[in-house]
Amino acid sequence: MPVSRGSFNRIPYIGVFAMAADKFVLAPKGFNVKERVIAESLEAKVIKVSICNSPLIGALAAGNSRGIVTSDLLEREEEKILVDSGVNVLCLKSKLTAMGNLLLVNDEGAIASPDFSKEEISRISEFLDVPVEQGTIAGLKNVGAAAVATNKGVLLHPDVTPEEVELVERVLRVPADIGTACRGVKYVGICAIANSYGALVGDTSTGPELGRFESALGFIRGVKNDQNIPRERQI
Repeated sequence: MPVSRGSFNRIPYIGVFAMAADKFVLAPKGFNVKERVIAESLEAKVIKVSICNSPLIGALAAGNSRGIVTSDLLEREEEKILVDSGVNVLCLKSKLTAMGNLLLVNDEGAIASPDFSKEEISRISEFLDVPVEQGTIAGLKNVGAAAVATNKGVLLHPDVTPEEVELVERVLRVPADIGTACRGVKYVGICAIANSYGALVGDTSTGPELGRFESALGFIRGVKNDQNIPRERQI
């Protein structure tokens, strides 16, 4: 099934510790992570690495099939692992460091926190080869933590406004829906990783929450959420 439950070291906030694009998944070193399960679920190569000498990959890096954006605090050894694995890297010199929390990206576009400068937006847009617009989700600047985006759909913080939904759908060029994860957590971006082929969601999430991931991210459309109860995996 496209959506599975899981955790890292029994922590359900998968989106804090990992990030996914269609071609690769970045997972933290030193964690109890079953690479085969991730690779099979997301149909992508798993790369074990740290970002800025931290396991908080999902908070510190954002990207799409063309590469990842992180801060210039990235260690040279970390960059070498990524580049040798076929992942392009932009080390953005900025006062901002939590790129994964501040960017919502797919292969069509990106929503960026209003805190980025115009020069930084230009560099991000050129590197990821997508249009980038600044905005908020549910009034929050940490747009990457407030949503999960793929090339098929977006799941948003449930307090998002109609204007914010319109912005996300226009820039990312996919339909959007709202939901929660991990039994009511509105910051869905910290609870899951996803790409066009599947999603891994924190193992405390309910069946209806996982069903919303399936419908919002384009895996199943036109099916009631509570009918989509994925199998549980421990990763």
